[in-house]
Amino acid sequence: MFRDKKVIVVMPAYNAARTLRQTYKEVMEQGLVDLVILVDDGSKDETADIARSLPGVKVHVHPKNKGYGGNQKTCYRLALEEGGDIVIMIHPDYQYTPQLIPAMVSMIGNDLYPCVLGSRILGGYALKGGMPVWKYISNRFLTASENILLGAKLSEYHTGYRAFSRKLLEQLSLANNSDDFIFDNQMLAQIFWHGFSIGEVSCPTKYFPEASSINFRRSLKYGFGCLGTGLKFRLAKMGLLSSVLFPGKPTPAAK
Repeated sequence: MFRDKKVIVVMPAYNAARTLRQTYKEVMEQGLVDLVILVDDGSKDETADIARSLPGVKVHVHPKNKGYGGNQKTCYRLALEEGGDIVIMIHPDYQYTPQLIPAMVSMIGNDLYPCVLGSRILGGYALKGGMPVWKYISNRFLTASENILLGAKLSEYHTGYRAFSRKLLEQLSLANNSDDFIFDNQMLAQIFWHGFSIGEVSCPTKYFPEASSINFRRSLKYGFGCLGTGLKFRLAKMGLLSSVLFPGKPTPAAK
């Protein structure tokens, strides 16, 4: 708990058996998390069995792989059903450090931001942590483009370490979003559309064989999807496009 607010960590998981225990251990060491919800997206290893053996973990298994976005939809739905006031998504592949949970919880619990991202770019941790150079360059290009299209100033849009307030999650229509990786990007654009602000914390990361990653082909598809999301946002804001992702008129940004 944090100031009577229930803190839930959600883990979208796929073949995370080798890193799940270490991630879980550090999550619980932070002393703030009331419940961990792990959604196994049709893993072919022992991810779900290991998760069931860990105290304070609720496990939900998709019989068939629904995709990264489809997994997150289940994560957030279950977190709200369990009464989560602060919901943190962290991958169980141990790429992102759970030691930032107290900072992220504090920023949301004190009503500073309704959404907080763990940025690999702030502090220069991306390349230090082993991010491939081509991914770093792509990240910087896409982020600059999206900041222009969305009228924002984030250091990156592509981190998988995120925290949300209940109020924010209840307002977003996530069911209309993609079930693929572009879900992440669409969600951030929707947050800006509804006038919410987004905070960031510097996040050390580690790249190793067990860490989640997507290949070049899927990365290329994701990149074009990000640009497409930004363009739809801009056209919808100008009143030139109707989109289920950005319904009605945009809400002015919170002061």
